[in-house]
Amino acid sequence: MDWKYVVVLITVPTDKGLELADYIVKNKLGACVNVVPEVNSFYWWKGNIERDKESLLVIKTSAQKLEELIKEVKSVHPYTVPEIIALPILGGNEDYLRWIDDSLGL
Repeated sequence: MDWKYVVVLITVPTDKGLELADYIVKNKLGACVNVVPEVNSFYWWKGNIERDKESLLVIKTSAQKLEELIKEVKSVHPYTVPEIIALPILGGNEDYLRWIDDSLGL
């Protein structure tokens, strides 16, 4: 990987958003998790278009933690195929980026 930090997007059932956010931060998998309480999701699943209300987690973390984050989230996520998508952080407030490292114990 050529980047040091990532933003990870994860959708979860609306009743699981806060619980999963707490799990991620407590286990130092992400420095910060924003919980968008309700998004309307439309997607294909098993040949049908599904429509659900979900919570969206926006996680700021180190690229170094990404594989562990994916593994841990998959182990506790209620979906068979959870959405876990990482986007590189190409730049930003250097103080904030250092804070990510400090928060994760890196």
